Amino acid sequence: MKKLLVLHIILISSLYLSAQSVSKADDYFNNYKFKEAIDLYHDIVAKSKEPKIGVIEKLADSYFNINDYSNAYLWYETLYKRKDGNLSETSFVKYVQSMKASEEYKKADAVIKEYYKDDLDRLKVIAAQKDHLDSLSSDGVVPAYTIYELKINTPYSDFGAAYYKGDIVFSSSRDTSRITEDIYEWNEQPYLDLFIAKRDETSGDLSDPEKFLNNMESSYHDATLTFSPDYKTVYFTKNFVQRNKLELNDKGVSNLQILKGEIKDNKIVNITPLKFNSPDYSCAHPTLSPDGNYLYFASDMPGGYGQTDIYVTRLFENGNTDTPVNLGPVINTVGREMFPFISGSTLYFASDSHYGLGGLDVFESKILENGRYSIPQNLGAPLNSNMDDFSFIINAEDNTGYFASNRSSGEGDDDIYSFKKKIVPATQTYSGQVLDEKTKEPVSEASIKIYDLFNEFISETMSESDGSYSITLTCASAYKVVFTKVEYSEKTITIETTEEPGARYKDKNVYLIPYESIVEKEGNVEKIKVNPIYFDYDKSDITQKAIPELEKVVFALHEFPNIKIKIESHTDSRGNDSYNMKLSDRRAKATQNYIVSRGVDPDRIESAIGYGETRLKNHCVNGIICSETEHSINRRSDFIIIEK
Repeated sequence: MKKLLVLHIILISSLYLSAQSVSKADDYFNNYKFKEAIDLYHDIVAKSKEPKIGVIEKLADSYFNINDYSNAYLWYETLYKRKDGNLSETSFVKYVQSMKASEEYKKADAVIKEYYKDDLDRLKVIAAQKDHLDSLSSDGVVPAYTIYELKINTPYSDFGAAYYKGDIVFSSSRDTSRITEDIYEWNEQPYLDLFIAKRDETSGDLSDPEKFLNNMESSYHDATLTFSPDYKTVYFTKNFVQRNKLELNDKGVSNLQILKGEIKDNKIVNITPLKFNSPDYSCAHPTLSPDGNYLYFASDMPGGYGQTDIYVTRLFENGNTDTPVNLGPVINTVGREMFPFISGSTLYFASDSHYGLGGLDVFESKILENGRYSIPQNLGAPLNSNMDDFSFIINAEDNTGYFASNRSSGEGDDDIYSFKKKIVPATQTYSGQVLDEKTKEPVSEASIKIYDLFNEFISETMSESDGSYSITLTCASAYKVVFTKVEYSEKTITIETTEEPGARYKDKNVYLIPYESIVEKEGNVEKIKVNPIYFDYDKSDITQKAIPELEKVVFALHEFPNIKIKIESHTDSRGNDSYNMKLSDRRAKATQNYIVSRGVDPDRIESAIGYGETRLKNHCVNGIICSETEHSINRRSDFIIIEK
């Protein structure tokens, strides 16, 4: 009994200690001390034969939150298997992004297709975004962006560039000589400050930075900001702080808020928080519309679609703001949307849930009428990578700009890169197969030549072994595309492209007619295949019965523009020989005239001659009694191919 009692006490003690460990790990997790949480969660997993799903999920989330995507992928994979693929969409998005960050793109596509198999609308959007991204990496496509590393980057976090007159202001945790020695637990770096650097307009490089404004620095985060068009007003991100201490909400969390200030004499004055801020959620990453009338920002306020969404609020002349409006499900997802930037009528933002390359990617969306937005499109490599790419800004006048990334080639944490956007025409892709009209089999190595409407040659490509082809055309233009192959007809189609960049049009199949299907052979002679051409007795006028057969000749000549023919008309032996000769010649000429009237160049008909009854095909000569069927064999018109 004593042994049983001791075992019972040990078991209770073990369970108590395990519960304590989980509780302590959860405390670390909830207070953004993810590295400490990871250590404890690993201990819990190591001591358990089958760790609880909640522990595995928080271990995966902890790695994800410190951007250790390779380890996050391992634990999300474990979670995915334990739950038989039934992850929450939020966890699934993190799983996919971690997978892509580990460059497991094919596997990611497969699990996406399986996860959303019952959500066709979502799959359609993903497919459209994937097609666009694939088109950016197609052979022969020149990347739209050239990126450059900057000398100012440090092993600390550097990001959030904003234009300030001719300079760049950005956020950085580089400075250790702060008012306090507090460390931001999330990434174990100093809190963020704002710095300003001179911008080289030629190279895009930045000079050694200095602190921005004389009185901007505080003990905690001062980050991501935007300026009014006259640079007199600034909106910036800051922790909730009271009496130089972080202000915590009921959950023990200090969130972020957006404040407004005025810049005077290199100082910020008249600082006021925007009315929609709340200690219960964060508002951050503000950016103004070019006219300064609308403020866009990211927030996890209640009522959104995911972890963080992008909102917009109207700014009034008296300094007040309207109620923020969520940009809606075309832009926002269950994941993270943040770092908005407006250039003209284009919204740029970072997202980890729209179809991308891994982690956060930069997307663009056209701002349409009535608060609508086009489907976001990925900016592609090399601007985006398999890691986090964000805080994109662009100067539309010279197509240069800046963005941040924590890709492996950088200095350490988040780094700022400059870029030059190439001026390349917006394009669309048209693809399909070249097929045999008769057999419906693929036609390989067919020539595909592209011309403008002035018949100026632009480019040429060939169909693949499976008959497939793909051509890229400039938006809002018109083209002639000519498909040819030896022993096949020529096919010309006209394509008028739309104004939608990146659009992909599939299943544009083209059918070529095989030469052999329109000809028949008599010995070494090739003729266009037709049934007998009927004329009324003793007449040479083209009859309604004759027209369908003559149209076959016209069709063949149109489809095979290199063919030249000669026309030979024949009669049977009945009637006067001399008369038959003249009658057949009139019929040959009438046939020629009809074909020319249907748009065939006269030069393609070498001759049209009647031979009367001089070239009978059977024994039915004068004086021989033959059936009507036997006589009809001699009554014929031949369209003999002399050149092809």
